Amino acid sequence: MPDDNTWPDLPYDAWRDTCTTLHLWSQVVGKIRLATTPWLNHGWHVALYVDASGLTTSPMPRSGGNFQLRLDLVDQLLKCETSDGRRGSVPLAPQSVAQFKTATLRMLANLDIAVYISDLPCEIAGAMPFSRDHAPRAYDSEAARRFHRVLSQVDRVFKQFRTGFLGKASPVHFFWGSFDLAVTRFSGRRAPPFVGTAPGVAPIVMQEAYSHEVSSAGFWPGGAGVDASFYSYAYPEPHGFKDASVAPAGASYSETLREFLLPYEVVREASDPEAALLAFLQSTYEAAADAARWDRAALECVPGRAGVCRPVL
Repeated sequence: MPDDNTWPDLPYDAWRDTCTTLHLWSQVVGKIRLATTPWLNHGWHVALYVDASGLTTSPMPRSGGNFQLRLDLVDQLLKCETSDGRRGSVPLAPQSVAQFKTATLRMLANLDIAVYISDLPCEIAGAMPFSRDHAPRAYDSEAARRFHRVLSQVDRVFKQFRTGFLGKASPVHFFWGSFDLAVTRFSGRRAPPFVGTAPGVAPIVMQEAYSHEVSSAGFWPGGAGVDASFYSYAYPEPHGFKDASVAPAGASYSETLREFLLPYEVVREASDPEAALLAFLQSTYEAAADAARWDRAALECVPGRAGVCRPVL
């Protein structure tokens, strides 16, 4: 039986409204990072990171020092900390998106942090500007805590997977636009210009994000009638990728999304969830790398172990 404390149940329909609320609140926080942090390749500077209590921006520059925001899903507060020791917070409780944005910017102003953010959510079709979104928003703190426990487990396994690659690889980071945790490996070769689009995202941003060949994997909490799932895709998708045999049982290729999917519930119910997830990550990466003829011998290494230096062969 799955351990509900370690790998909690997370059916999307049970927390749909809270998930939507948290997605929009995370966009307000993420846009503050976007507005204050120098551009980093592939948009990595905008992402949030899983920590012991929620999702954090990590330190962001401000005049005379830095500041950090954290969506604390344990204490149920948006917290701000500055490098000169000042603190502020906004309660995470049922409220409109407009109220949350106003309270967040007011908290920053009280800490002498002035920031302007774009008012339009990203990657949400038909989204209303934050300041005009006055509809009451549901927020279930226990559902948010369960989500954080899931993210903590996935973040740990993704970081272990990341250690087996010598080539360029992204951090394990949370994208507030698409509301997913992701880790990406690069072959080192340039990719053809990306022609896809996303609501509220300039084409040049998408093109820069996919400027090089990738094998990318992630975790998405669900939506559009789909429960929480792991995914893995390649850009550009090489011939034969979708026909590869991947593990574990339950993983399959989606012609609609053009990526491999593995339901979170399959991992949660496995006798060894970590091993099941690692098998998915490794087998889908191998499917991409082999089909695209990556130089795997030069790019891969022995997975990392705590306290043990990587052998140089």
